[in-house]
Amino acid sequence: MDLPEPQSRRFSTLMGEIEGGHIKIPQFQRDFVWDLKKAAFLLDSVIKGYPIGTFILWKTKERLRMVKDIGGLKLPEPNKGDFIELVLDGQQRLTSLFAAMKGVKVRKENGRDDDFGQIYVDLQAKEDEPIVITDVTGKKVGSYIKLKDLLYGGIPQLAGFAEEYYEKLDEYKNRILSYNYSLVSVREAPLSVATDIFTRINTSGKDLTLFQIMVAKTYDEKQHFDLEEKFDELIEDLEGIDYETISDATVLQTVSVMQGKECTREKILSLKKQTFIDLWGEAKDAIEGACDYFSGYYRIPVSRLLPYNTLIVPFAYFFYKHHEKPTGDKQRFLQDFFWRCSLSGRYSSGVESKLAQDIKRIDLILKDELPKYDWAINTSPDFIIQNGWFSTGRSYIKALLCLYAYHEPKSFIDNSKVKIGNDWLKQANSKNYHHFFPKDYLNKMGEDEFNINHILNITIVDDFLNKREIKAKPPATYMKEFQKKNPKLDATMKTHLINDLTNFGVWGNDYDKFFDERAKIVSKELQERVIKQDVDKQTQPALEDDTDPIEKE
Repeated sequence: MDLPEPQSRRFSTLMGEIEGGHIKIPQFQRDFVWDLKKAAFLLDSVIKGYPIGTFILWKTKERLRMVKDIGGLKLPEPNKGDFIELVLDGQQRLTSLFAAMKGVKVRKENGRDDDFGQIYVDLQAKEDEPIVITDVTGKKVGSYIKLKDLLYGGIPQLAGFAEEYYEKLDEYKNRILSYNYSLVSVREAPLSVATDIFTRINTSGKDLTLFQIMVAKTYDEKQHFDLEEKFDELIEDLEGIDYETISDATVLQTVSVMQGKECTREKILSLKKQTFIDLWGEAKDAIEGACDYFSGYYRIPVSRLLPYNTLIVPFAYFFYKHHEKPTGDKQRFLQDFFWRCSLSGRYSSGVESKLAQDIKRIDLILKDELPKYDWAINTSPDFIIQNGWFSTGRSYIKALLCLYAYHEPKSFIDNSKVKIGNDWLKQANSKNYHHFFPKDYLNKMGEDEFNINHILNITIVDDFLNKREIKAKPPATYMKEFQKKNPKLDATMKTHLINDLTNFGVWGNDYDKFFDERAKIVSKELQERVIKQDVDKQTQPALEDDTDPIEKE
């Protein structure tokens, strides 16, 4: 890579290069947001010879997803193999200059059109007054001229002005056309360097995401491939099974492990465009296969319940290699893998390196071999009690909610199936999370806050459960009311892993009994899903922060 090269270019050269398709704006730049007043202020600086900052351009043969037009003007595509210059810094200024020069209307995101043809040069203004203006109200006709007419109006049009203005018309035109614009050209740098430069100088305060970079890099008009559109189509398809909350980062990681069993940022950026495009169809099928498997076999009804978005990656890799639903040992070993990752805080940090290790484990499962693990899993009641404080962002809690959801919880009122949706699962205070022993009741009893707001005291209920009636009532009181309405209440409660209302201490309002009994049954359910290994004889550390990194974002 050559060192950045300072340059200067005149107005006509710069505008000609935009008009000829040699300078382009990459799609990852934010939308054009400047209004007429900002553009006029910029041009006022130009006409007065003031500095307006440096443009930073990236000279490359890369063909990224680029802005195709400015103000409705279709800009030509450069010839194949030619260098182009992509704007890394100065998009708002450069677009303003071009739009004003052409006098075009630019439609903003709010649907409003800004007419850049309504930028004027005031021929009566003094040097210390605004010369380039947008409001000519009260000004005498013939004492001002549209900027585009000043630049390109021709002799007949300019001749219509009073002779006293000839000198200013000529001078202002020359000032604009001869203005030297300061540029820095970053020549033939790799995409990773160019986007790093963009991120460092981006003044909007928002870093460029890896997905935005890959959208730009993989864009191919002839093959009708636009990653942003493809991702939207995938999400739309997954919406049908309530798995629409998976992240774009997860999708990139999936494609990367399919290609090379790694998914570091460098690895993803190094993916060749055609390789990515060729893999996309299989990646989409594999991701949908993984989501179908989570929804069907594990009965995880919505994607927000997944302990980690990242879990989609190794499972999609499995379905990329194995197109049928797993049976026998493959099924058992995959289930063991899922719960070991979910209950251990596996992907709360160091995701990329851990995925590389786990893809090797999936390769063993594909050969019907049980992988060895280097982290312990504790499914005991004591561990559940010690680590079960309720927070919906924690992967451990979401894993236990997956366990609750597997039993397809029924309504206390009529034994109908509880509807679980992505729209409410993110909030811990959702009306669909019910503290079986009400918080107000336990507070009055002097119960410890940790035990009150605990996963063992949580049930997943429908929004018809009338919490206004329950309020601070002990469970023995409000459950008797449901017993009158629901003759199948005993069966209903088993779907909530509350197997016997008497043995669980419900009729005696015995919270300690309820807490211990529910810990035992949750523990038993987990033990049935994990294949014990020697490593499990070690002590599993307490889970202090096992939040999904996606949730943190």
